[in-house]
Amino acid sequence: MNFFEAIILGLVQGLTEFLPISSSAHLRIVGEFLPSHVDPGATFTAITQIGTELAVLVFFAGKIGRIIKQWFLALIGKVPRNDPDARMGWLVILGSIPIGILGFTLQEYIRDVFRNLWLVAAVLIVFGIILGVVDRMASRARAMDDVTYPHGLTIGIAQALALVPGVSRSGATTTAARALGYNRVAAAEFAFLLAVPAVMGSGLYELQHGLEEGGAGPYGWGGVIAATVVAGIVGWVVIAYLMRYLKRGSFLPFVIYRVVLGGVVMVLLGAGVLSPL
Repeated sequence: MNFFEAIILGLVQGLTEFLPISSSAHLRIVGEFLPSHVDPGATFTAITQIGTELAVLVFFAGKIGRIIKQWFLALIGKVPRNDPDARMGWLVILGSIPIGILGFTLQEYIRDVFRNLWLVAAVLIVFGIILGVVDRMASRARAMDDVTYPHGLTIGIAQALALVPGVSRSGATTTAARALGYNRVAAAEFAFLLAVPAVMGSGLYELQHGLEEGGAGPYGWGGVIAATVVAGIVGWVVIAYLMRYLKRGSFLPFVIYRVVLGGVVMVLLGAGVLSPL
């Protein structure tokens, strides 16, 4: 039964990681409705995200490979430092610093306080509304090549907010990028690239933590591995869908979903059906 639950959570992770609806919030909520009624935990969540980030590496393999190559060549002076791909490498590094620092220093809150379902429900609603307002009012003039270092750092700071389940890493970074005037496709693509070092770093850190502590949450290593594989496969499909959808669609459906989900969770908490912790 635990293995089956882990597969379900891997499916949920893959479906929700790249949509602006918070995968960590969904794992936290769905875990309450499975037969075991347990919180999968920060370790399980972070490790399964390795699978979805591998999906990013596969989907954007050509672009990521080019960025790494040009960044290294610029570092040793073989190509100009203002080469667009080399500059994107520095932007990703710069934007990853805030979540790296806060993720390391706020471990106690990440594992406990931030997982309170009242907080999760509240930020689902609040940040969903913010995304909707920004997406409706923002201009769409800027593309990926227009990202500046101040903008990259600003979007990176927004990404750090996703340490709270419910905020959504992709939602926070996309909202910040849209507020700065980037079109939806550019905002989503930069969010994907920015997530790779942050999420992979978090996943590997939690993997080490799990190995040192002798466990990876309530589902064991077999469940974690299976969930990670499922999350990666499903995540690749979701990336392909989202990149096509954003060429013509808005974030409004995701905003409505976030508000409704947050409201339902609050009602269930108030009725005693769900426990905050």
